[in-house]
Amino acid sequence: MKHYNQTPKRKAEFINPPNRIKEKVGSGGISDDILEKAQALLENNTVDFEPLAVMYLNALMAGIEKSKDSDPADDKEYLISTMLYPAMQLKANGGMFHFPLISEIADRLIQFLEVINEPDLESIEIVLAFHTTMRAIIHGKIMGNGGDHGRDLLKALNKACVRYFEKPVS
Repeated sequence: MKHYNQTPKRKAEFINPPNRIKEKVGSGGISDDILEKAQALLENNTVDFEPLAVMYLNALMAGIEKSKDSDPADDKEYLISTMLYPAMQLKANGGMFHFPLISEIADRLIQFLEVINEPDLESIEIVLAFHTTMRAIIHGKIMGNGGDHGRDLLKALNKACVRYFEKPVS
């Protein structure tokens, strides 16, 4: 799969830990009643996402700052991972807390981070734009897909990523 017409250089890996409860109980189906209750719980979730989102946005900003202040000898993959992990958490949690626009924007950020060679000044500025956008959505409590404004924000971020890869190599 290509991101922004680039082949991924790394993959954000989701690790599924062993399911100890399933190991103890065994396999089998889950009743429709339980699935419906679980779905209703997710749909009616009223937990405030902002504190959790702010924690991950702060971690993303720490990764941005670490990358900005990096030394040429620093491990580039480590620097990218400091931004990739919080983006993965925002993607995973956004939809569950009724912020699917956060999930979609974080997904595009992950795709960008999977294909950059290193966190150079231009790529860090793009990551910062993703951060600023997600922070505004969280603080503005823009739930759902954000409508036309949400689509426009996502298009602008996508265009910035495409321009990054279209720049001449020096």
